[in-house]
Amino acid sequence: MNKTKKRQSFLLSLLLCISMLIGLSAPFLSYAEIEADAKSLILIEAKTGKVLYENNADEKLPPASVTKVMTMLLVMEAVDSDVISLTDMVSASALAASMGGSQIYLEEGEEMSVEDLLKSVVIASANDAACALAEYIAGSHDEFVRRMNERALELGMVNTHFENTNGLDDTTDSHLTSARDIAIMSAELIVNHPKILEYSSIWQDSVRNGEFTLTNTNRLVRFYNGCNGLKTGSTSKAKFCISASACRDNMQLIAVVMGSSTRDTRNATAKALLDWGFANFSFAECAADSGITVKVDKGQSRYVGAGYNSSDFVVGKGKSDKIEKICEIPESVDAPVAKGEIIGKVIYTLDGEKIGETPIYALEGVKKMNFGEMFSRLIKKYFLI
Repeated sequence: MNKTKKRQSFLLSLLLCISMLIGLSAPFLSYAEIEADAKSLILIEAKTGKVLYENNADEKLPPASVTKVMTMLLVMEAVDSDVISLTDMVSASALAASMGGSQIYLEEGEEMSVEDLLKSVVIASANDAACALAEYIAGSHDEFVRRMNERALELGMVNTHFENTNGLDDTTDSHLTSARDIAIMSAELIVNHPKILEYSSIWQDSVRNGEFTLTNTNRLVRFYNGCNGLKTGSTSKAKFCISASACRDNMQLIAVVMGSSTRDTRNATAKALLDWGFANFSFAECAADSGITVKVDKGQSRYVGAGYNSSDFVVGKGKSDKIEKICEIPESVDAPVAKGEIIGKVIYTLDGEKIGETPIYALEGVKKMNFGEMFSRLIKKYFLI
């Protein structure tokens, strides 16, 4: 090896070591290795929403069956708000039975439970099951799609427009979303409705009393350590797409890949993103505290209890125990104090830089003393009564 190559090799090794030590956000994998076969990519941590890596994440692209993440979200919201129950029986309409592509071959009038239909959507990407659930919840397929778009706007999915519940795009004009928007709705689904992971992490199951086998379209569930979902998709327009979720050491990552040319390259890209995320970041949960006491001036009580909620952060690998907190609380507050009133804040820092803050709030209300109460307290103070 000549001197130039030796020097280049040394510099490369040095850069890798430095980046591992300081937890840089740039990927260790080269640009080509991560993005060799995808139109759009993003990697986020689900609970905090922190973006760990992205490239072309806002381009509007057809999502194929990854569309069903929004379908699943609306179904789980209906279940968790008791609008419907997992045990409800749903009768398949002619429209549901006519759906092509991936399906469980529902017949018009066939009845199946919400849970079995949901499993069929999540595990086997069944288009007919998605339509049946949509009609059951909203009364019609079109009304459900309207709600999908409404929910997308509520979540800030600014590059999304849905035309159906399943992602079939042979006859659609503008059924589009972006990798970032998919990540947003995926995080909303798995963080606020974690039961969905019970289904999306299943490799094989069945419906119709075991007569019809469901095999997960997401091979990462079987072959990737920690993978617990979430949804794959492919059409001739969309190519191969995935929203892949995986959890290790309490850190839930979501890797979205859109527009890969094959299933295998899509899966390999998602795996590479997840590998990089787990190798270079860690999840830190800073505990809540409800044991703070603050003096109250002119209050019926002399002190008020205060506290703050836990805070979550994603930091460089090995830095979780280096987070420091500074509590900013006044020596006293004036009455009246309302329950829930913000009376201070906690600032979190890492390596001298602020990474977040959370409010300190009153755990109870304290009324202001009236004249008689003030006079009585003065008498007790000066005459030691």
